[in-house]
Amino acid sequence: MFNTLQDRLSATFKGLRGKGRLSDSDIDAAARELRVALLEADVALPVVREFVAAVRERAKSPEVQQSVNPAQRVLDIVNEELIAILGGEARRIRLAKTPPTVIMLAGLQGAGKTTLAGKLARWLRGQGHQPLLVACDLQRPNAVNQLQIVAERAGSAFFGPEPGNGVGDPVDVARRAVAYAREKQHDVVVVDTAGRLGIDAELMQQAADIRDAVKPDETLFVVDAMIGQDAVVTAQAFLDGVGFDGVVLTKLDGDARGGAALSVAKVTGRQVMFASNGEKLDDFDVFHPDRMASRILDLGDLQTLLEGAAKVFDQQQQEDLTNKFLSGQDFTLEDFLGQMQQLRKMGSMSKIFGMLPGMGQFREQIESIDERELDRTQAMIQSMTPAERRDPKILNGSRRARIARGSGSSVSAVNDLIQRFTEAQKMMRSMASGGMPGMPGMPGFGKKSRGKAQQQKKGKGGKQSRSGNPAKRALEAQQAAQRAAQAPGLGAGSPFGGDGAAAPFELPAEFKGLLPPGGR
Repeated sequence: MFNTLQDRLSATFKGLRGKGRLSDSDIDAAARELRVALLEADVALPVVREFVAAVRERAKSPEVQQSVNPAQRVLDIVNEELIAILGGEARRIRLAKTPPTVIMLAGLQGAGKTTLAGKLARWLRGQGHQPLLVACDLQRPNAVNQLQIVAERAGSAFFGPEPGNGVGDPVDVARRAVAYAREKQHDVVVVDTAGRLGIDAELMQQAADIRDAVKPDETLFVVDAMIGQDAVVTAQAFLDGVGFDGVVLTKLDGDARGGAALSVAKVTGRQVMFASNGEKLDDFDVFHPDRMASRILDLGDLQTLLEGAAKVFDQQQQEDLTNKFLSGQDFTLEDFLGQMQQLRKMGSMSKIFGMLPGMGQFREQIESIDERELDRTQAMIQSMTPAERRDPKILNGSRRARIARGSGSSVSAVNDLIQRFTEAQKMMRSMASGGMPGMPGMPGFGKKSRGKAQQQKKGKGGKQSRSGNPAKRALEAQQAAQRAAQAPGLGAGSPFGGDGAAAPFELPAEFKGLLPPGGR
């Protein structure tokens, strides 16, 4: 959604980098670029004016002018101001002191309230609650049936005594639902209300009547993030007519410009509490302004990525795998398959890569990743026998042909998989032996740096020069043997070999083959 804004902001900061001092004209030019970028993203004009004025004023302060890297300091200021207009900090649901906690969803028709009710119920169950979904949209055709199906998918209880399709009193249903939840010991009630194609008196009155009947602890306004500045107008009308406590943004995975996300919190004074960024029930989470600002500025969102990994990766399995490596056992195709399956639980590869810093410049390659490649890889591994997975060296020509037939792939695809797995196996061996010499400069990887006296220079012919002192030559040979012993099983010239030769950085084996030809 924020691709265009991200590109414009990246170009703006690129023009500031490399300058030891920023003049007033440099700052004014950058401020104009920020203004244009935000207006093109359909951010509300009052928000743009306030944002640009704050950035310009802070960028001209002595703190920035005296900074060693003023461009970086301006980037920090933009990040801080983005966080401010996005709401400052994440806000959680206020739970009632005496259950049940009542959450009322309001918004226009088509904003995604019914689907979001299921996502919210799924999230609440993950937090240890027992939610009850209540069908109070009795106007839209089949709205009651839709919510019932969503509730089943979310594993949540459902309350819909009226058939809907214009039949039933939504205020009475809401009142009865709270009593039912109290009787059945559901600690959270999520009320799905009716919407309209636009703001009208009937819609406002019905929402206000339901609010008065159940006195919700949280009223959440659900807004489609793809409708631009009109979302702000609608939000303000609901705030004046019914009132709400927080905002939920839906369809953040769309291709619109995203102005609603950057405007609604600042204009209404109500924080964005949740965001939905996909069609699946799991594509829903708490809205973190700092993380969203970081994504907009192409700084990545490693915290969300790590939290997602912690949810899907089996801790015991990871510990067993670590102990296996430390004991000197090899990385097998069984391990490879297990890691790949857990990785798939985190979502699509494009979504995972999109959370890494600096991935904006590789957007085209990321968007053209073939997600089906992992399915093909899984099919090939599952077509092998347990013995073949444990020891791929026994895979001769006939075995590989059988695997190709069993997985519906070609022999060349099987050969490519074995080659990629062999590289991954070498990487795991190198990690187990104390470092990854093939990734120079990466903190926490590789062997400790050697002193200049121990570093060998290369001669004209590309070979390492040898000392003319016999004693020194013997010492060098002994040191080389010790280094080779630290990486058993790795021959000279290997990209992760014991000679410490620096190899180009490559993606992990699970990701290879997903990028299009020429993608790195």
